Amino acid sequence: MSFLIAVFQCCRRLYNCLVLLLKWWKSRWISGSYLQRKFIKNLSVSPEVDLLGYCTREWKGDTKQAKHIQEAYEDLFWRYHIKYLRQVRRDNYCVLRAVLFQIFSQGIPFPSWMKEKDILKLPEKLLYSQGCNWIQQYSFGPERYTGPNAFGKLRKCMEALKTNWSEISSIKDHEERGNICNTLFSDESKEHKLYEAIKFIMLYEVVEAYEQMKNREKHIPNLFSLLLARDSSSDPLSFMMNHLNAIGDSGRLEQVEMFLLGYLLEVKIRVYRLHKFNTEEFQVSYPDEYQREWHEISLLTEDDCYYHIPFTRT
Repeated sequence: MSFLIAVFQCCRRLYNCLVLLLKWWKSRWISGSYLQRKFIKNLSVSPEVDLLGYCTREWKGDTKQAKHIQEAYEDLFWRYHIKYLRQVRRDNYCVLRAVLFQIFSQGIPFPSWMKEKDILKLPEKLLYSQGCNWIQQYSFGPERYTGPNAFGKLRKCMEALKTNWSEISSIKDHEERGNICNTLFSDESKEHKLYEAIKFIMLYEVVEAYEQMKNREKHIPNLFSLLLARDSSSDPLSFMMNHLNAIGDSGRLEQVEMFLLGYLLEVKIRVYRLHKFNTEEFQVSYPDEYQREWHEISLLTEDDCYYHIPFTRT
């Protein structure tokens, strides 16, 4: 009799252990699923989706505009063999995000000029060497911060860009590099530092070109003449106040600034402009003058406001 009682108690303890183990596993599964959903939700560049499937979902109906975009997507699929796309978060950093994500995920190295210059010293150079004390009016996108600490904040942004770019570009394994990019582009605070660094480098390039144009030192790419010909950006200060400061907050990069972006990053940015389908402006490159050795990245846009990343394969 005592033997049966002992067996019963042992089975009961085993049952209780199994119940506890099941509860623990269930909680871990729920927690893991929750964290995975949260991670995917925070991704500013979504996983790949089927190109035509995306078109069917987003462009229903038979309006003239819908049919036009549908035809453009079909042309991308059949003529250009683009089968997939990655959606990019629709905010005013959108094009910077789409470009930088591809540079990182492809392992594209620093531009040649960035290897020669220490980009961490660019804020210091503008402030002290070239007397641009007005950079304290620099605004950090949606943060809208301006003030005496702008210099310190800019240096942190430059550090974030240099550190992440050098670390990611050194990774040879494509899958590992992609995982690190997904992690980076799910952290809004870290992302914004990267975009603000790129904005500041754009400002630095405009200051350099402006000084060279005044002193007639050497040939300046035509894109700077176009950019400085605008009434709203006739000099570096007005370029910063009227254009750069708004990017990430209330404004986006305009086409002439896309030329500057490709130039300073030394990448050819090929853009499929779906709303310009069946015109000469359907496919454009930024900048239009580029070096043969530059890497190429691709974007697609339906409206010149927001951009996605096209892929020919998974």
